[in-house]
Amino acid sequence: MSNPLLNDKVLQKNAPKGAGWAAAEADAGKPGNTAGTWAPPVTDGPASPWVGTARMTARGAVSATLVLMVLLLGAAVFGWSTVSEPAPGQVIFPGWVIAAVLVAFVCAIVAMFKPNLARFLAPVYALVEGAAIGAISHAYNIEYDGIVLQAVGATAGVFVVMLVLYRSGIIRVNDKFRRTVVGATLGLMVFYGVALLFRLFGAEVSFLSNGSLLGIGISLFAAGLAALNLALDFDFIEQGERNGLPKHMEWYAGLGILVTLVWLYLELLRLFANLRERN
Repeated sequence: MSNPLLNDKVLQKNAPKGAGWAAAEADAGKPGNTAGTWAPPVTDGPASPWVGTARMTARGAVSATLVLMVLLLGAAVFGWSTVSEPAPGQVIFPGWVIAAVLVAFVCAIVAMFKPNLARFLAPVYALVEGAAIGAISHAYNIEYDGIVLQAVGATAGVFVVMLVLYRSGIIRVNDKFRRTVVGATLGLMVFYGVALLFRLFGAEVSFLSNGSLLGIGISLFAAGLAALNLALDFDFIEQGERNGLPKHMEWYAGLGILVTLVWLYLELLRLFANLRERN
């Protein structure tokens, strides 16, 4: 999947190993086993109802996502308050925002390799990323009055629409859909990376932040791609419940949803800014 947090490798790595009938069927074709002969699994006797590992559920993933959203919104209020406008058109932007973004990035990367730490890393990500998003949003709102309310409403609307489309089966996440979204997302990330390198060397990629048709088109494409990633995230949660992933993967899935929503919000914020520049 395109979201580096919610992907098939994570699903397969964290899925419990098969046992019982499933294991017997898998071993039937191995040397030394007779096809069609079932060998009972080794057991230590009746299992206690208290023994076993709690499994991931879609409801648990939703609850974790909601908690993370509350943390992000609360931190965003703080981040918003740190940006000031001492004079019309003059914005004082806090320097800690870059550090907050880096901390959030590190949390996401560590969680990708250590999903069992997601229950601790996801709240930290939500707090630091929320603070950064709040500061960025206030800066945008000073430049374009009311744009944040538009972007928040559009993000919520896109989320609901994608959830309805996915649950109703109108959007089906199959291998072709997944490969298409993955390829397009990787291409966009490479493009953004090249643009960042140009900026580091002093060459401004102006069409990304002006009202040109090319800039608006790229913003539309990126926002649409982020929306399609939500379908992949929903599919990961469904597959995680079906495959009995460990309970801590609920926080991991919630973190993945939050990462996609932040991406979608920022793309919509830039899209609306580009549209206002054109007007």
